Amino acid sequence: MDDLRTDLASGRPMNRLLQGDVGAGKTAVAAMGVAMSTREGAQAAIMAPTSILAEQHYQGLTRLLAGEYTPPTDLPMDLGTDTSPAGEVEMTSNGIPHPVGEPPLRPEQIRLLIGSTPESEKAEIRAGLERGDIKLVIGTHALIEAPINFADLQFVVIDEQHRFGVQQRAMLREKGNNPHLLVMTATPIPRSLALTVYGDLDLSVLDEMPPGRQPVGTHVLFPLERERAYRLVRREVELGRQAFMIYPLVEESEKSEAKAAVEEHERLQAQVFPSMSLGLLHGRLRPDEKDQVMQRFP
Repeated sequence: MDDLRTDLASGRPMNRLLQGDVGAGKTAVAAMGVAMSTREGAQAAIMAPTSILAEQHYQGLTRLLAGEYTPPTDLPMDLGTDTSPAGEVEMTSNGIPHPVGEPPLRPEQIRLLIGSTPESEKAEIRAGLERGDIKLVIGTHALIEAPINFADLQFVVIDEQHRFGVQQRAMLREKGNNPHLLVMTATPIPRSLALTVYGDLDLSVLDEMPPGRQPVGTHVLFPLERERAYRLVRREVELGRQAFMIYPLVEESEKSEAKAAVEEHERLQAQVFPSMSLGLLHGRLRPDEKDQVMQRFP
């Protein structure tokens, strides 16, 4: 957080790579940057590699920055509703970013732009960005593929930066007058390698989880112990939770004995979890089909 504060107050464009595990609070850092950048009337853009991730960012950031609800205590950012100046950001004793005062943005100032966005809505968003009415736009490649012009783009965030090429990142940044750039990744990169590959970026590492986050447990089971994993899934589902299984292939390959997602989905639904509702998600599905699956798995 101190790195971000220093960069934004330096008078020079920020070029920073933020590395942190899933759940470490990267989105909270980005949200603080958006709040600090837009409080003077500037605009911000966040680009994600998939529509699913973009929608997740849109929903989460709208709640955080537009104050549509009181966040639970385990969220890495809390928005106050007192009478302090809007957009001010302070740090709690646990080092958690805490915007105080009225919410920095209104819901209508935050918009989502992805490939499936209706054309009429895309036109409305483009007009709002050009007028400066929209302060934060979150989207996918649609942000650089569409003829979009910003009134005053000052803060750019690229999530899962390894999924974008250098030219794509530059195309979004060129829509502003050399705006601040924050690129984020959950992929562990040794500091020496990061400085070599991303020598043009300053490096920040989130190496701790926010308070209250439970550690992730990793266990390796042999094939004969698969039933233990199934019992764990049943137990978690009975508690109202969810589970997902990842397979390396979509369908069985003659050159590999690896389980394929399609065949395993059928087997698990029929033989292992007949009383549960199982979804199937893989790269051969159309974008709208992927979205439908993920919407049923909130």
